[in-house]
Amino acid sequence: MTKTSPSDNPAIIFDRMALRRNRDRAAKNFATYDFLLQEVATRLHDKYLDINRDFHHIVDLGCHNGLLGKLLADKFVINQDLSRKFANVTLQADEEYLPYRPGSLDLVLSNLGLHWVNDLPGCLAQIMQALKPDGLFLGAIFGGETLIELRHCLMEAEINICGGASPRVSPFIDIRDAGSLLQRAGFALPVVDIDRITVTYDTAFKLMQDLRGMGESNILVKRFRGLTSPRLMTECARIYQEKFTNPRGRITASFDIIYLLGWSPHKSQQKPLKPGQGKVSLTEVFGGKNG
Repeated sequence: MTKTSPSDNPAIIFDRMALRRNRDRAAKNFATYDFLLQEVATRLHDKYLDINRDFHHIVDLGCHNGLLGKLLADKFVINQDLSRKFANVTLQADEEYLPYRPGSLDLVLSNLGLHWVNDLPGCLAQIMQALKPDGLFLGAIFGGETLIELRHCLMEAEINICGGASPRVSPFIDIRDAGSLLQRAGFALPVVDIDRITVTYDTAFKLMQDLRGMGESNILVKRFRGLTSPRLMTECARIYQEKFTNPRGRITASFDIIYLLGWSPHKSQQKPLKPGQGKVSLTEVFGGKNG
């Protein structure tokens, strides 16, 4: 029998073992670098508060240090992460292989924990299966043109130094595809929204330091496996400073956050109207549920 490696399988884009190592390393000092997760956790919590429903069986997938669960202080939240080294993790498990019984959960949350999943449609289908009828999935995922500036600078620097470019930043889901993914997984009443969060830095080196501190280093299976030369990083930083500096002299880094909301189907839910019969109020989607 011929043995194959993950790089031989075109469906495997991300090296999940590398992700676990990155998360393990990041866990010790994660509080120094969790500002982005804190901000998105707050925005997800605001969306949660808009929903008139009392949830009891709750899971936070890819919880990191449990920031989102802490905001639900009156609830018991199963904090699941690939790394057991994060504080507040109650269950170590891979988001690609969920361990929950079908129809056992009221609410599944995810705060920037699913962008490294190889089979996102399959993961969403597993979430749907784990939800009770009329259960809710509410998550945020990096998408769109996240880190578009860094991607541009790394590619240009590598072409300048090496004469070609290798993949160094993960591909991200487009908002146009997000709603169809929810529908494909079987979710009813899907709602998709996007925010852009812009962070400024003194230099590109500080941005890359923050990404490592977040556990977000490159885990593409086809990534360059050797040591990145200081010359390449210096060239990247030079291009970044030249092309993406704000009026205050700081470089900018864009993070597109796509919010996903979908319900497990139930006969009590609002049915979409046929074309020409009016519009469904967002109040009915977010606030029309009885406990």
